[in-house]
Amino acid sequence: MTLLDHLRRMAGNNLWSNARIYRAVLALKPGEFEAERTSFFPSIKATLNHILAVDHLYLDFLEEGGVGAAAHDEFVPFDEPHALFAAQTVADRRLIAFCDGLKEADLDRRVITDRREDGMIPERIGDILAHVFLHDIHHRGQVHAMLSSTSVAPPQLDEFLLDYDIKLRKAEIEWLGL
Repeated sequence: MTLLDHLRRMAGNNLWSNARIYRAVLALKPGEFEAERTSFFPSIKATLNHILAVDHLYLDFLEEGGVGAAAHDEFVPFDEPHALFAAQTVADRRLIAFCDGLKEADLDRRVITDRREDGMIPERIGDILAHVFLHDIHHRGQVHAMLSSTSVAPPQLDEFLLDYDIKLRKAEIEWLGL
């Protein structure tokens, strides 16, 4: 497996993991989505909005969209989980499409990242993708932990990459078109 193959699988994992997290979130009782909790961000709602805001930022960098830091700074948080899930799914599919369009040599190509206070910093596409996946996993883990104190059990999120796990995710993978 090449690094590009791995990054493409990680993009698919992002879509799959987010779909699993959101299925749990959409089953929460009224008030649990926005309830204050102990974590880096103060609620499931705030954490999921942060994931999407950062995905918008890095997708703009990767796609060289020209929006820059405003993609994050001007992000309007969602109050309702169904709309947030729909927007996250769009971002996840953009990331998959971006990865599918890459060639191995693109991973070392640099794109400009707008860091406002620190200026325009060229970063390698492969490094940005690795960062996006780590960022999303990190914060999804926080949502996972916060779900433990709700009426909904947190979902299993590590059954994606191994052939052994195919039987556990086959229907979801087909449903998501992966």
